[in-house]
Amino acid sequence: MIRKTVSFFVALCSIVVFSSEASASPNIEIKNYISVGDTPKYTEKFTHLEYVNPNAPKKGRITLPAYGTFDNFNPYIFKGTASPEVVSLTLDSLGFSPADDTETAYPLIAEKFEIPEDKSFIGFFINPKARFSNNTPVTADDVIFSFNSLITKGSPIYKFYYSDVDKVKKISEHHVRFYFKPNTKNRELPLILTSLKIFSAKDFKNKEYDKPSLIPPLGSGPYIVKDFEAGRYITLARNPNYWAKDLPTRKGYYNFDEVKYDYYQDTTVTLQALFAGNIDVRTEYIAKSWATGYNNDLIRQGKIKKQAVEHNRPAAEQFFAFNTRKEKFKNAKVRQAISFAFNFPWANKNLFYNQYKRLYSFFANTRFAAHGKPEDLELVVLSELKNKIPDEILITPIEEIFRNDKLSDRENLKLAVKLLNEAGYDFVNEQMCNKKTGEPLELEIVINAANGNTFTRVLLPFIENLRKIGIKASTRILEVNTYKNKLDKFDFDMVVAGFNGTSMPGSEQRDLWGSLSADIDGSNNIIGIKNPVVDELIQKIIETEENELYSAYVKALDRVLLFNHYVIFNWYTDTDRIAYWDKFSFPKNNLDTGVNIFTWWMKD
Repeated sequence: MIRKTVSFFVALCSIVVFSSEASASPNIEIKNYISVGDTPKYTEKFTHLEYVNPNAPKKGRITLPAYGTFDNFNPYIFKGTASPEVVSLTLDSLGFSPADDTETAYPLIAEKFEIPEDKSFIGFFINPKARFSNNTPVTADDVIFSFNSLITKGSPIYKFYYSDVDKVKKISEHHVRFYFKPNTKNRELPLILTSLKIFSAKDFKNKEYDKPSLIPPLGSGPYIVKDFEAGRYITLARNPNYWAKDLPTRKGYYNFDEVKYDYYQDTTVTLQALFAGNIDVRTEYIAKSWATGYNNDLIRQGKIKKQAVEHNRPAAEQFFAFNTRKEKFKNAKVRQAISFAFNFPWANKNLFYNQYKRLYSFFANTRFAAHGKPEDLELVVLSELKNKIPDEILITPIEEIFRNDKLSDRENLKLAVKLLNEAGYDFVNEQMCNKKTGEPLELEIVINAANGNTFTRVLLPFIENLRKIGIKASTRILEVNTYKNKLDKFDFDMVVAGFNGTSMPGSEQRDLWGSLSADIDGSNNIIGIKNPVVDELIQKIIETEENELYSAYVKALDRVLLFNHYVIFNWYTDTDRIAYWDKFSFPKNNLDTGVNIFTWWMKD
């Protein structure tokens, strides 16, 4: 549920009303959308989004690959392995943020939003036309049920994520308000709440929300589950009576009569599945396959198209993450030393065919990435923390804390040994050992089986370099469920992990790096960061209204995280690499939003 930080709210058409909820209540604006920009991209009278074809024909079937397995249709609970595809296609949310205006929420289930002058709550007016697939109306009771179930019975992280909400109250059958706790400074919270998926309260009358279930939930979205076999496939049928099909935020979307997901355990297997015609579309994640795996007659004859689609989205963050809960990884110099053993240029040349760029920021491909030495407002922000951070953060360029790829492996490993010596380690019988305890420095890198083969060849040279400086490292490939359990319980040394980037960092940063989430099973703070400066900067990001100061706080957070060496960054690409059978059409003007299968349609 990563959302964008709300700097202020804008509506081109609004109505000022006076709340009768309490005599002390401020004036309230009824708005058609919520935006963090100076103005939303789309006006009140827009008919469709620019990156879709509003006249796309509705027909045909598309088969897509999914990875892993599933034994549950509710991804919001801690237990079980969920199928997120079902929720994304069968349940609608209160609002919708389009790919070409990610800083704005437009109407979906909520046809209008109400915001008081003091921003003490957010209200949603539910569209009277909103219907579940059994034609029952979506009401305030369903919104209240969905939220309360999420924070009381969902994964523990949601209670933490929505902790600034004091209560949710039904004002009328189609009007609901989320009241915030007193003195709450979290202006992005209204926008976050627009992404809330709405379940039917009546549908759960005889079901338990917090128990894994393979009974598809009653949804209000564009598709209905038609057929499935647990862990093997799911077929969804387009609902011809979908209540929102003519809304401006839905026109041109969801053009296939059926969408089928076939489940695979390994991403490499799906390449042959594509050539065999078992699936229709495949996103390529492996550089070697993209460079060498598509040289066949199907490609040469144009029956299968291969295309790299550029996008300007924030880079997906991928890294080897340390578990700082382990004593051996508590020292930042140890983590930095280990990072010097990873030779990205060698991997990019010999394994990736020079298709990738190295990540050097937690906000790569955005304006928030820290560079060089801190300057301007970022320097002011960090100077105010001078007594809480090392002096080197203020005077050392970011580039100097990473491995110097102009130097040889041998030279970088010498620097690594120097850092380990400073951290209290030295060689004992060719092993790097803690000088106080005598314990050798060893680590195990856990990998998801879905991409185990790919990462094994990347990690072998890394492991060999670690061996040269006395560190014994190994890899362990785990089946998807076991891998998930390891992460949920933080039972690992190092793990291959990552997350999708965000265009406007906000409350999700507390889940990723905040102290309060470090001990919550299933949280995204897999690293276990408990850093008061990080917590302070995150809170400033959430609260700050002024855009330039907001940017300075995000850059400062990036810099502090980088200087602590919590991860060893991997790589990214600014293209979507996709191959598909030539039976589909899609909008030519994607506005650098990348690939969205659900704006495609079947050719005549």
